[in-house]
Amino acid sequence: MQFPVQLIPSLSKGDGTMTSGLIRRALLSVGVIGTGQWLLSDVMHIPGGGLGVAAAAGLWWLARPVKQPSFREPASLKGWIQRCEEVLSQFEQLEAELGLQGLHTPREKELRRIEDFDAPLSLGVVATEGSGLPSTVHLQQALAGVSSLDLCLANPLPVTSRSWSWPDDLQELDVLMHVLSLPLRAADLLWLDQLPADRPVWLLLRSSSDLSAEDHLEALCCQLPERWHQFLLPWSGEALELRGVLQPVRQQLMRSQRVRQGTRQRLLSSLHRRWQAELETLRRERFRLLLQRSQWIVAGVVMASPVPSVDLLAVAVGNGLMVKEMATIWGCSWSAEVLQVVARQLGSAALAQGVVELSGQALLGLAKLDGASWIAAGAMQGLSAAYLTRVVGVSMADWMALNAGVAEPDLEELKRQAPLLVARAAEQERLNLPGFAQQAREWIQDRNSCTPA
Repeated sequence: MQFPVQLIPSLSKGDGTMTSGLIRRALLSVGVIGTGQWLLSDVMHIPGGGLGVAAAAGLWWLARPVKQPSFREPASLKGWIQRCEEVLSQFEQLEAELGLQGLHTPREKELRRIEDFDAPLSLGVVATEGSGLPSTVHLQQALAGVSSLDLCLANPLPVTSRSWSWPDDLQELDVLMHVLSLPLRAADLLWLDQLPADRPVWLLLRSSSDLSAEDHLEALCCQLPERWHQFLLPWSGEALELRGVLQPVRQQLMRSQRVRQGTRQRLLSSLHRRWQAELETLRRERFRLLLQRSQWIVAGVVMASPVPSVDLLAVAVGNGLMVKEMATIWGCSWSAEVLQVVARQLGSAALAQGVVELSGQALLGLAKLDGASWIAAGAMQGLSAAYLTRVVGVSMADWMALNAGVAEPDLEELKRQAPLLVARAAEQERLNLPGFAQQAREWIQDRNSCTPA
């Protein structure tokens, strides 16, 4: 049976509101910290600002044991379509909030194209430079019995590269067959390492003249990850043996409906990752508006609080509500318990790195720029709370960007990454202190203008 041999361009042709539980925890925290503040300040005479006590107590408030839920990527075509439609809704919402138009229709068309993807079943045959491909005629004879199959022969993959990135033209092919000459070269292993785990790929192992492929298999299985062990096709290079060697490939291609469904899911997964990257720019823009609003709400409540213990309510509840809105922006369907765990880890890292103390020192430096505006005694404490909100908010945004809607958030990995996330956010905000100083002056002026004479 003859198959059309397709050549593709880079191939040679041949993506709120506070709960009652949050309110109960916040009220409980206020009572406990109010008593604790009195004991520390009036009885034990231990110095320390209300914000530091508030931050430490905020961690206690968040540190209760919680059940860590598990997440799974969609396991079906219907699940991936539903997930991509959710990302489309996020695009639409963010674009409306930012005043953007005309971007929804092209994305929806792309989603529908993949959903209805119905090109002929395709097999891509590829090799690195120096590894010859079987002839087209021999491949067609070996695959006889598979109906409506496009056989696509790729240009050789280079043995030297900066990116080691597989050509985009291969993405929509249903199955790949990578022809490798034994023994493997370093370039072969690098190209194999770049293939995603969800990609159907067979390895056709062509032996040298002096040793058979079977002689190389034991050593080869030690070189290759276990994922490849069931997809190795040893071949002596003789054309007459090719049909028997490719029998597993033929059997897979004959289950065309299953293969095509897997292709659609893989393409939707790739589309979802790309949309998540595109969403990130819009999310960061929307997040900055939220962060600026939240930090001054927290600062205002801290500055106006009659007793230092109320700072806990402002910081914990204010940042808690910000995190909930951030989860909406990033499309994270995480429970309140997961948000609690993430906030706890980032808060612990912020305290361990002395963000509260460092923010106070930095703001003292800014105070020298315009001493007349720093009249109220609570202004420094309020601004320190705002600065702390910025650092924790930015580190939370970075974590959500890495995990939103793509894969299960690894909370153990968060423990390892939290210090780096906080340090990076603190450095970023330190470099942005002049902008924060200008916002602080405007906030202080607003507060002063609202103060009765």
